[in-house]
Amino acid sequence: MSSNSKKILVVDDEELTTELAKTFLEKHGFEVIIASDGEEGLTLAEGENPDLILLDVMLPTMDGFTVCKKLKENEKFKDTPILMFTAKGLSSDIEKGEAVGADEYIVKPFSGKALVATIRKHLGIDD
Repeated sequence: MSSNSKKILVVDDEELTTELAKTFLEKHGFEVIIASDGEEGLTLAEGENPDLILLDVMLPTMDGFTVCKKLKENEKFKDTPILMFTAKGLSSDIEKGEAVGADEYIVKPFSGKALVATIRKHLGIDD
């Protein structure tokens, strides 16, 4: 399976983070869509049908936990990998992410190489 046809939705309100993630992911052949708040993330997920969602926890309009829960309750997204992508690395935050259906929890700051490897793993893309 090639990364060329894979679409990733990045939902994060920090422009530097989204630009870094977009650069790393596009360099590896992924199509990247950016949302800067929770409601926009839900809207873009519905319209764009991403293959994977990178989701920050601390977002304007609706936090990432709520966005994740709403997406996982939607039949259309129940099998879409959602990776929580946040500076909140306490075990209680990780447990909350798992409770709302997150497939993995990535703590910022992140390594671009590790991020791509994690995304490839969740999408079943072999090196």
